[in-house]
This record gives sequence, C-alpha cells and structure tokens, in this order.
Amino acid sequence: MTDTEIEITADLVRDLLKEQHPDLAGLTIREVAGGWGNQMWRLGDELAVRMQRMDPTPELQLKERRWLPVLAPRLPLPVPTPVRFGEPSERFPKHWTVMTWVPGQPLDHGSIRRGAHAADTLAGFLRALHVEAPAEAPVSSDFGAHPKKCTDGFDHFFEAVVPGGIADEVRAVWDDAVAAPEWERPAVWVHADLHPANVVVSDGTLSGIVDFGAMCAGDPAWDLAAAWVLLPAGMASRFFEMYAHADEAAIRRARGLAAMKGLFLMLMGQNGDRGLPGGKPNWGPAGRAALDRVLMGV
Repeated sequence: MTDTEIEITADLVRDLLKEQHPDLAGLTIREVAGGWGNQMWRLGDELAVRMQRMDPTPELQLKERRWLPVLAPRLPLPVPTPVRFGEPSERFPKHWTVMTWVPGQPLDHGSIRRGAHAADTLAGFLRALHVEAPAEAPVSSDFGAHPKKCTDGFDHFFEAVVPGGIADEVRAVWDDAVAAPEWERPAVWVHADLHPANVVVSDGTLSGIVDFGAMCAGDPAWDLAAAWVLLPAGMASRFFEMYAHADEAAIRRARGLAAMKGLFLMLMGQNGDRGLPGGKPNWGPAGRAALDRVLMGV
C-alpha cells in the first residue's frame, strides 16, 4: 500500500493522538465531509485534526503552521490556528496538525442571505489581511501572480466547461484582465484560494475563513475576486466601496480571476457529475452562478 492509499479512519486518528498527544486522545473524533489534499476530523468541540492525504508534500501544512499564528491575531474573522503538531511516524508517514475549529457551515453547503453584511465583513477581513508581506513570506508559482501568467490554466478550464452562449463575453473579461496593469506596490498577504468550500457561514453571513494552504505574498486581486465568487449578485460594488483600496486595474484583474475561478468550480462540478476522483457535484452550480455575477460587472 502506498502512502496515498492509506485509509484515514477515526481509529487511526485516535492512535496517532495516543502516540504523540495523549492528553487529546479521549476527545470525540468525527469525520468532516469534503477535503482532497487534506482530510479533516473534528476533535471534541473546539479542535480539528488536519491530515495530509493527497498533497504530495507537507509544504502546505508546514506553511500554515508557520504563518497562521502570525496572521490570526489581527484578522477580524476566525481562522484555523495550529495548536499541536503531528509528525510522520511508522503508523502514518505524513504530517498532521491539530488546529482550532472554525464553527459554521461551508458555503458550498450553505448560503448567504445577508448580502450587505457579508460584503462588509469580507471587505473588512481582506483589508486586515492585505498588508505588506515580509521578505520571508512564501511565494507561489500557481497563485498570486498577474492573470497573464495564468493563461494556460484559464484556457484549460474555458475549453472544458464554458457554455457556448457566453463564451465571447467570458473571453472578453479574461482578455481585459490580462491587459490590465500589474500590481506595482509591495506584495501583500493573500489567501489566494477563496471559494465556497474555503469560507464558512452562519446566520446568513460570512463567519470564518479556512484552508490557508495557498496563502502567499502576491497581488490582492486574487482575493478581491471573491466579490463575485462568494457574494450574492449585486454585492460586488458594495464590497469594493467598503474595501476602498482597489483601483481600476485591480478590479479588472480581480474580475478576470473570478471568471477563471468560476470556470474551475464548474469543471470540478462536471468531474463530480462524472464520478471522477476529487469531483464536487455541488460546485458546478456555484461556479456557474459566480460566472453569471462576473458577467454582470461591478
């Protein structure tokens, strides 16, 4: 059995806790649905265990361990914060981390009913996050760059899922983002992967942000795309008004990136409908709705 084929069960999680953190081993363990690169298990009421599963390297978990304790204290929404480290062992030769649990329901299984409140909340969170990143902050070849460096990914998603009736409009949005001026100020901290499965909601609004594995120093437009990817129709303009730091070029880049993210969600939904590994059937409608909001503009 290869590492990627190891079955992660509640018994395995408990055994690992007994070996490395025995004071936590008596807490209730419950599987959390979803996850691909990592699998999550609830640990009691306030903690979770993040198990490296399909991620080929521990880089993303180690990045969260290093930087979330730095970022979390100044962010206005709950985020998962590492509290214990699980190291590779003979029983499980991968990394795992005990983190604080962020209460709420993932948006891909919930909804935002209080759109204005969610727009204001998201804007406040991103204002707090988007500060100049230190020189030692991680950079990414996949996230945080100008859209022109992502044309291969966009073309792949576009050719796989874009409906013919809106193809020209979607392509025009992307081309405009590629033509927009670059971010010329110092790179800022970005989450980089804000989509419906990586935020949680409660009481009809945003209540937490999770999965910081893609976080890096880069262009804030990667997060500003959430104005269309996460928020209900008509809320983008309010979001940008409350965020107050996005110029026209940043909005153009963000809108193109939102189109790419919407296509990605549609492709994941399509893969789910086909029963392919990692597919998420409920992401398809979320992606199409995001794309429709992108085409509405700001």
